[in-house]
Amino acid sequence: MQYGIGIEKFLVGKSFFVTGATWFLAKVLIEKILRTVPEVGKIFLLIKAESEEAASERLKNEVINAELFKCIQQTYGECYHDFMLNKLVPVIGNISESNLGLEGDLATVIANEVDVIINSAASITFHERYDIAIDINTRGPAHIMTFAKKCKKVKVFVHVSTAYVNGKRQGRIMEKPFCMGDTIARELNFSNSKTETKLDVGKEIELAVKSKKALENDEDALKKMKELGLERARKHGWQDTYIFTKAMGEMLIDTMKENIPIVIIRPGIIESTYKEPFPGWIEGNRMLDLIVSYYGKGLAKWVPVDMVVNAMLAAIAKHGQAIIQKPEIKVYQIASSVTNPLVIKYFTSLLHEHFDSSPFLDSKGSPIRVPLMKLFTSMEDFSAHFLEGAMQRSIIGSSKGELLVQNQYEILRRKEFANIYHPYGIYVGRFDSSNTLGLMQIMNEEEKKKFGFDMGSIDWKHYITNVHVPGLRRHVMKERRRETR
Repeated sequence: MQYGIGIEKFLVGKSFFVTGATWFLAKVLIEKILRTVPEVGKIFLLIKAESEEAASERLKNEVINAELFKCIQQTYGECYHDFMLNKLVPVIGNISESNLGLEGDLATVIANEVDVIINSAASITFHERYDIAIDINTRGPAHIMTFAKKCKKVKVFVHVSTAYVNGKRQGRIMEKPFCMGDTIARELNFSNSKTETKLDVGKEIELAVKSKKALENDEDALKKMKELGLERARKHGWQDTYIFTKAMGEMLIDTMKENIPIVIIRPGIIESTYKEPFPGWIEGNRMLDLIVSYYGKGLAKWVPVDMVVNAMLAAIAKHGQAIIQKPEIKVYQIASSVTNPLVIKYFTSLLHEHFDSSPFLDSKGSPIRVPLMKLFTSMEDFSAHFLEGAMQRSIIGSSKGELLVQNQYEILRRKEFANIYHPYGIYVGRFDSSNTLGLMQIMNEEEKKKFGFDMGSIDWKHYITNVHVPGLRRHVMKERRRETR
């Protein structure tokens, strides 16, 4: 144990290929690598863009100039941009395309140099069009695996999934990879079909393609393709299109892995940084999703993004330097629901405490007082509450035809919203993290300080009150105000 995993030693000189490079998690990963091991090799970033100039512009605006990198900027001063551009290489591509849309000599350079491949690209819209979700979340990983087989030096392939890919499984959910044909419906024995006992990923892809073509001239195509995704997901035991297509992506990885070591990272709901590079950094309105999803008396399955990144790097080093490369899949679930659960009732009380002591101010400079958040014990109560407000506004505005139509639309929208999110509100599964804990146990003390991810060590009151909510107010709500101007 005194030798640990050797995380920093492994990272020195290694080249990375990262998809979803401008996403929240990927940026924290890139920052951590460059800050702790600046001797790392090139980091090739797959970026969706129309031209090299556009890709470089996205890299500059969304990565290099992001506040997240301010510690590295302070370290290098005037040389910061030169350092970043020497390490980060923008690559035009798209995981939905064969060969990832890579062209020219750069594809060959990557194939010859890359040691570690990280796929963090995904469509994370719960109610996405079925064809789009399949293209990105199912076929995308398959395209990356195909490319990985061309990479001469690749030591490990890391696929970022989600703990919720376990669908409607209940109780303590183990870190088990999906195999082709697995279906949650069959596991739980609630499928309506007596004949369809296996999930055929190929047929699901074919169905999405054919349905898209058949609905080309249908003005309701968007709605119908969304409904198709939900129908197929729920038939097989998943809550929504997002996690269903992510599960199918894992299945394709399993069938295609051959001799490439695979690490699948399944985090809970990823939220703001706990400590590094500074506490409370967050991007995008992630907290609202959590509050809405967990309206019931359940557990908030949160994980700070910097802990996810640290676990990823530990897993990469462990499996990437194995003397004998085994063609296996190792799953790491990173969540607190078993080791250090956050009860939603406690969470909402902390929110109220924070906003009561540090309220927002209205346009006149007066503090905005907020009531305690209402929790619901059933889907019926939740839906009724959602609809009540819109119904009342419809009645009040009934003399104004336009307002009435708007409120009727709002009622339908809220109904749809409630139906999509309610399975998460009543989710009772607890994500086992035995593999993740085992990974931490083989780290030495120095590695635990630099790359720690002990979910049991989180002080939830401190994190919610002093870190996460202030970070949300600074980084997300500031962006909202700017967008409305």
